[in-house]
Amino acid sequence: MNIREVNINEALIVDAVRIPRAKAKKGEGAYAALKPVDLLKPLFNALTERNRLSSDEVEDVLLGCSTQSGDQGANLAKIASLYAGWSDTVSGASISRFCCSGLDAINLGASKILSGMESVVVAGGVEQLSRVPMFSDKGAWYSDAQVMKATRFMHMGLAADLIASQQGFSREQLDQLALRSHQRAANATRLGYFDKSLIAVKDPQGQAMLRQDNNIRSDSDLAQLSRLAPSFADVVDLVKPLVKQVYPQIRLQTSHTSGNAPALVDGASLVLLASRDACQRLDLKPRARLRHFANASDEPVIMLTGHLRSTEKLLRATGLTPDDIDLWEVNESFAATVLMYQRQFNIDSERLNVNGSAIAMGHPLGATGGNLLGTLLDELERRDLSCGIISICGGAGVGVTTLIERL
Repeated sequence: MNIREVNINEALIVDAVRIPRAKAKKGEGAYAALKPVDLLKPLFNALTERNRLSSDEVEDVLLGCSTQSGDQGANLAKIASLYAGWSDTVSGASISRFCCSGLDAINLGASKILSGMESVVVAGGVEQLSRVPMFSDKGAWYSDAQVMKATRFMHMGLAADLIASQQGFSREQLDQLALRSHQRAANATRLGYFDKSLIAVKDPQGQAMLRQDNNIRSDSDLAQLSRLAPSFADVVDLVKPLVKQVYPQIRLQTSHTSGNAPALVDGASLVLLASRDACQRLDLKPRARLRHFANASDEPVIMLTGHLRSTEKLLRATGLTPDDIDLWEVNESFAATVLMYQRQFNIDSERLNVNGSAIAMGHPLGATGGNLLGTLLDELERRDLSCGIISICGGAGVGVTTLIERL
């Protein structure tokens, strides 16, 4: 039996779109009356319309979603594409790697193309926290006492406080990073830096429900941030025995507040990936290539350091150094996690999260990977730069890092 040889392809990024992020408030948020499929539908439509692409050319849809229950259950990737009116021939799968889910979905889509097994894939993610809150799936990691003890469960906010305590980051340093995030996001919004990727969700009358991310506080200042109380002071004593067991040398102090932590928002994002042959056949205009990616994990008590390990893995594999990277998009999974990442790789602030990140604009969990990739690609194009890294940490120690390069 003769099997036709399949050549290794490039994984090309054709387009990246997202909706404006909305504060997640049950019954009150801008998207609270909608369903997750409603947040995704305009993005599916935008990819076909903007790229003059028939949906039956797409072989798979991969969606990251951290909490896959309720409105986000039942393989949302497949159901959302059907709901958007896409071809019955488009397959779909939903995946979870906690906060890294969306970026992992994009990497998995790229690997399908790199292997030659598929040629056109859509990947991204969604999280509608106003309808499906964190922990509402009642996973054993955070609801079963026996499992929690065996796996050294730690709330991510307290893990961020542990990092700040270990690294010696002051409350003022955390608040300064938060302020910078708001200032940069407000500036980028005012100058239209996000406009290329933003797709509005419309009401039944055809009016945009939001035109920009609505959590950004352009009037924020250090005095306001400094007055906010630590978010986890009331529960810190519950985890001190665990911290003493694993990190006896660290004196855990609470320093993260609602002001220097990521805002919880509703969001959705999609990325169109294709092989070189598919781009030529379908007259698609690729903007960049996904050059390399890595996932890794770290110790689960300190937890939010997996992206350090995945970045180290990627740099080793590619032979690159941090100085070779033009721009970095590191999810603001609490201020201390970004400061630690910046210190680890000696990144200049002028190359890191240059248009703000999750503290200002929000962290819609499964949708964050696609959000960051689109923001990075738009900014690389605006500045006429070559390459950038997206990196996200997640629950239980996981982390994912992706390297993209403009064509």
